[in-house]
Amino acid sequence: MISNLPDLVALAIPAFVLLIFAEMLWARRYSPGSYHPNDLVISMLLGLTAFLAGLYFAGPVQAITSYIAQFRLNQLSFAWWVWILCILADDFLHYALHRVSHHVRFLWANHVVHHSSQHFNLVVGLRQSASIVFLSALIFRLPLVLIGFPLEMAALVITGNQIYQFWTHTDAVRNCPRWFEFVFTTPNHHRIHHAANPEYLDCNYGGVFILWDRIFGTFQHEDRNNPLRYGLVQQLGSFNLLFCIFHEWHAIFIDVWRAPWRHKLAYFFAPPGWSHDGSRETSDQIKARWRSLNTNAVQKQTAMEGQAYDQPSQSN
Repeated sequence: MISNLPDLVALAIPAFVLLIFAEMLWARRYSPGSYHPNDLVISMLLGLTAFLAGLYFAGPVQAITSYIAQFRLNQLSFAWWVWILCILADDFLHYALHRVSHHVRFLWANHVVHHSSQHFNLVVGLRQSASIVFLSALIFRLPLVLIGFPLEMAALVITGNQIYQFWTHTDAVRNCPRWFEFVFTTPNHHRIHHAANPEYLDCNYGGVFILWDRIFGTFQHEDRNNPLRYGLVQQLGSFNLLFCIFHEWHAIFIDVWRAPWRHKLAYFFAPPGWSHDGSRETSDQIKARWRSLNTNAVQKQTAMEGQAYDQPSQSN
């Protein structure tokens, strides 16, 4: 039964804490700007609320998935190849939801909390909104259950995916072996995802596998000559916990209140930055404008992506 499964996230917490302290020691010498005291507190509080939300919603999520299981299309076994299929299916669902969450504003309102830090460290990996915990748990789990993967397998694979993503939030690790970086998501890929530079917006969505980005054209290679700026296009400018959680929802409702009736729903479903009068820019528009003004940089980036795995990897 699912209720008897070990809580892998809870078991991983001691390792998370040790790795965070190790990264802090590394940052004191090699990257003093990696941590900010106020930002650290906010990230830890958000991580705690997300963890508690996961515990609170565990019962309802289990009840819903157990009910849906009676309608599954098949009943797969615990064979090794089924585990592999489940891991791939779960990570593809993560890629799809992650990508959509950057392009549908009400989903972005849940996900923006994770991107709102202007720093990139392991604690940011714990920085999640409580609402996305419930939403992602259902979106990830229900398709897997309907396909026919065992409930226990789906639960373990989803949790394992979450744990894997923790280590991708660090500047302490640069390049991994070329073969590993071609297949799996690494900090080298994920720090690009957290960058607010125009050329790096909305890319590298993969959770465990970066292959989805390569297949669907959302992969972006890092230009080491172009320093990364983490956070949002328009930074929060506040360390208020409630503002961090609800600022985008507040902005949505302000837009809905002021918009003409025919445009009100669009402010929930259109991309972040969309406006009915064209007074703002979406990330696609910001990126396109940057590309039009930096033709040489785009050509250089394309060349780098083509040569990335023809050269020896580097490490710090």
